[in-house]
Formats: sequence, structure tokens, C-alpha cells
Amino acid sequence: MQYPEPIAKLIDSYMKLPGIGSKTATRLAFYTIDMPKEDVGDFAKSLMAAKNDLHYCSICGNITEDDPCDICRDKNRDQSTIIVVEQPKDVMALEKMNDYHGLYHVLHGVLSPMEGLGPDDINIKSLILRLQKTPVKEVIVATNATPEGEATAMYISRLIKPAGIRVTRLAHGLSVGSDIEYADEMTLLKAVEGRQEM
Repeated sequence: MQYPEPIAKLIDSYMKLPGIGSKTATRLAFYTIDMPKEDVGDFAKSLMAAKNDLHYCSICGNITEDDPCDICRDKNRDQSTIIVVEQPKDVMALEKMNDYHGLYHVLHGVLSPMEGLGPDDINIKSLILRLQKTPVKEVIVATNATPEGEATAMYISRLIKPAGIRVTRLAHGLSVGSDIEYADEMTLLKAVEGRQEM
């Protein structure tokens, strides 16, 4: 038996989300159908608002409604330190520890030859240009502890070190293969405090 077309399309739409297989997508589709019409309307509006109203900060690449983002506009933050992360969700995870008061730079990915991602495919050029214009003393590389994250960290370090900028890496309080966004605040704090020269 085939589902009516609107349900089949809804299931297909949910399956486009990462980690959602056909069973979960089917469950979500039927849950959505049972929701009050106003809640479904609000859900659809939230999706469209997130897609239409959010963009990337022209300075750091973080997701924002305003350009530049709140963090880049905040003159009370330490302008001499930049943490380089893979994704905007990593910025949110680091901000939760409430102990880092510098700036960020979001790469929007990592170097991955297997996936065809090279230096021109992620946000590295704007980092180098930013460092040429701003008196930064330290760049903390906070890519994930994966082979791709490590390769990206080493590549960034080799680009930046000749400029005399200190390049550090988060300490390996984060387990290898884990993602920053899933670490608790204390683990992140210890990782930032225990960073080491590259």
C-alpha cells in the first residue's frame, strides 16, 4: 500500500534531514498530520524565517540576523584572540562555557580530499585576510579531533605561523572522533585552558 502523495512527500522531506531514516520520517510525518493546524503553520513559518532571515556574518562567518554579528560588533571582547571552528553550532557550544571573551572564525567545513574539499571550499581565505587587517596575537584552532579536523588545523597553522601570530590547538580533553557541539561546558573549558602551541 502506498501513502497518499502529500504524506509521501512529507516523509521524503523529513528523510532529507541528517540521521532521519524512513521509519523516523514516517513517524514524524504522521505526528505532523496530527498536530493542530496553527502549530503546523507556526512550524512552517519558523522554517521559512530561518531560511530567509539568517545569513553568515561577513567578518567571522557565524550565522546571524544582523551583519556583522553580535560577537563581532562587541568592542568589549578581546580583539586579539580568534577561535577557529568548523561550524556555527561550535560557536554556540563554546559560548555556553561563558569563559572565553575573544572572537571567532567559522570555516564551514574542513579539508577533506576524499570529499573533494580543498582550501578554496572552506572559509580560510577570509581568515587570512582578516589576520592581515587586524592585530591578532593568537589563533586558537578548535576543529574537531578527526583526521580531517587535524589536517585542517595543521594547514591553518602552516599558513599563519610565518606572520608571527601564535597558533594554539584545543587540548585533547575532547575525545578523539567527538564533536565540539556535544561536549559539556567543563570539558570545553579544560580544553581551552589546556591548549598547546602547534
